[in-house]
Amino acid sequence: MVKGLSLISSLIVVSLLGGPVSAQIFGSEYEGEQAPIREGEQPVVPLDTEDPTYNVWRTPLETFEGEREGREPGIVDTQRFLNMGWGVMPTFMNQPLAFTPEDLAAANVDVAILGAFTDMGTGARGASRGPNAVRNSARYIPYGVRAPHMHVMVDPLTEMTVVDYGNAPNDLMSTERTVQAVRSFVRQVVEVEHEDGSRVIPVIVGGDHSLMYPDVAALADVYGKGNVGVVHFDAHYDATKYMMGHLISHGMPVYRLIEEGHVEGKNFIQVALRGYYPDENSFQWMRENGLRYHTMAEIEARGWDPVMEDVIAEAKDGPEYMFISFDMDTFDPAFVPGTGTPEPGGLMPREVFPIIRRLCAESNVVGFEVVELAPELDPTYVSALNANRVIRECLTGIAMRKKGISEPDYKSPLTVTHGQGEN
Repeated sequence: MVKGLSLISSLIVVSLLGGPVSAQIFGSEYEGEQAPIREGEQPVVPLDTEDPTYNVWRTPLETFEGEREGREPGIVDTQRFLNMGWGVMPTFMNQPLAFTPEDLAAANVDVAILGAFTDMGTGARGASRGPNAVRNSARYIPYGVRAPHMHVMVDPLTEMTVVDYGNAPNDLMSTERTVQAVRSFVRQVVEVEHEDGSRVIPVIVGGDHSLMYPDVAALADVYGKGNVGVVHFDAHYDATKYMMGHLISHGMPVYRLIEEGHVEGKNFIQVALRGYYPDENSFQWMRENGLRYHTMAEIEARGWDPVMEDVIAEAKDGPEYMFISFDMDTFDPAFVPGTGTPEPGGLMPREVFPIIRRLCAESNVVGFEVVELAPELDPTYVSALNANRVIRECLTGIAMRKKGISEPDYKSPLTVTHGQGEN
């Protein structure tokens, strides 16, 4: 037995060393293609690639590769009985599980929600607890009894097949190693193409914002570099170039994506920037690269509604495919105290929810992420509840588009007036 390993880790290692590894090692296809390092630079401490546990964290167990004897591809319902939200085994939105691309294809899955536990890309730990906090955030919502979104009378969990795809691989000691494995894992979802030409839409729940780099890069791997635009909701612009020698962190994914050509600057839209970052030089870099941004200063001067309309119009003025990245610090910390880098003066839920729903209904969103939820920084459950709702708004918008409801700012006539004469 390998010295120093837990029993579970030892069993995994013995399994891996006992014969050829047939399972995919996520991220291995990107090795040698990581973000460039300037000439002459070396990591302070190199990695031991001969360590038998080197790839344990990113090699799936056989059960998750669908190799269990007699198992037909398809999704697995974890619920035995019809229970309310708090009485069931937690999955994202209490949805069934899928483990492999074959499962996604067999069940004609529309959306696969997956967790990503990155936590080393930020100086404020806690985002690794985000995915399971969202899974456990159903305090009263009766997911076992389907109900439509009241504003639009569309229930995404009835209109679409939505599954929990489990968690992406994570080296809890290295963002650099983790991001390429996440990229491979997300790409595995996006590569599943149905007979009608549609692809599975990944919804990634993080985790810190270094995830934007592998999540968007995975989409570019499938849809083509430059063919995916990004709407980025955040208090910060996350395009830092230098970070103590590191080339990826939660403050660097935007620079990395544009530097490597995955997204063109003109197709990058940022919303709700505020506080003390970006600085003057950073704003100049954004202008030079053609980024479109909408700060809280602009929102305060012009009002939310016209800025929202501009963001939606700009999202349509670009590539065919759109990705939305939502950092929980977009919210004012009065509504989301559970985030690692809170900035006062942010958006309210009443402002966030409509634009997420509308972007997903009125543009071709092929991927979505919610990041920087750090639930242990919140003594209540409100941060996770709002993260859950952001995802629900996204799913509702995607379902509306699937149903052909894409008119601007659609709302059901039943919910905007009581219909008993003039108000």
